[in-house]
Amino acid sequence: MRKLCFALLSVLFLVGLAYDSFAQFNRKAIKRNNKNIANYRGKKGGFGKRNVYTGIGFSVNALNYFGDLAPTPSTFSTDISFTAPSIGLSAFHRFGPRYTLQVQYLYASLQGSDKESASKDDENVFRYQRNLSFRNRMHELSAVAYFDLFENQATYISRVGWTPYAYIGLAAFYHNPQAKAPANELDGVTSLAEAGQWVDLQPLKTEGNSYSLIQFAVPFGAGARFRINEVFDLWADIGFRYTFTDYLDDVSGNYVDLNTLSTLGQAMAYRTNELAGYPTPGLSIPSELAGVNVQAGYGRAGDQRGSPKQNDIYMVTSIRLTYILGATFHKAKFR
Repeated sequence: MRKLCFALLSVLFLVGLAYDSFAQFNRKAIKRNNKNIANYRGKKGGFGKRNVYTGIGFSVNALNYFGDLAPTPSTFSTDISFTAPSIGLSAFHRFGPRYTLQVQYLYASLQGSDKESASKDDENVFRYQRNLSFRNRMHELSAVAYFDLFENQATYISRVGWTPYAYIGLAAFYHNPQAKAPANELDGVTSLAEAGQWVDLQPLKTEGNSYSLIQFAVPFGAGARFRINEVFDLWADIGFRYTFTDYLDDVSGNYVDLNTLSTLGQAMAYRTNELAGYPTPGLSIPSELAGVNVQAGYGRAGDQRGSPKQNDIYMVTSIRLTYILGATFHKAKFR
């Protein structure tokens, strides 16, 4: 009888010990699993369909022009006072842990003025005396690839709070350089029919040649994206458009014989005489156009009007708000 009681007590002790050990192991497993769930950021093996998402955006932008009508000959010379606002509409597709493709329409405006930007008292007096100006209203369509510094392997719901990025792409744009017509023809007496109006410059062939109003550019730059909530992000970036034209401002080469231009073309091609006191005594010489004197170095065939060595560039500074479409991922609710 004693042996039976001892055996039963031994069995009960072993069962209790096994149950306690299992409970401890189970608690550790639960804690470990909870920690894994809390730190879960998606499957590391690839960026699956579930993680891909699409969105739309709206941007406000500031544009600056770099070209022949900048204050100085430097490649990065620009007149901040001519910063022009613009708006953009975009759609994007996130297809990788670091990669996004965006298509954007941008309505933009550029402008420049020798008289307003260049100084008449330094080595850039050439630009002041040239006295050319322009505005250019543009419609740009671009496709740009964005590369994030911080990756996101999970769904949009677990995307990073912020990340720097770089971008590069290709853009096509329609542009139309214009300038405001002066009061008189080059004789200084006859009133110009288009006086005070904004005139399209490309049809006038002010430098004797033509150029296409549809051009291409390479957009590139850098910025950062900030998560606002589950579906909204704020993007901020600065970049450049390297264009394949030198005629955003209708200025690139040399003056041509004024006799080869229309009356309006003559008035828009050579504008030094509109400055008070010009042409200056001692530097006033006859032009090819009968009865019209010009400032020496300006207005005669072969005189330098611009520089074809560098194409025009414009800078785009953007702030963009984006919204993720088709958001269906909801946080789990527990009772």
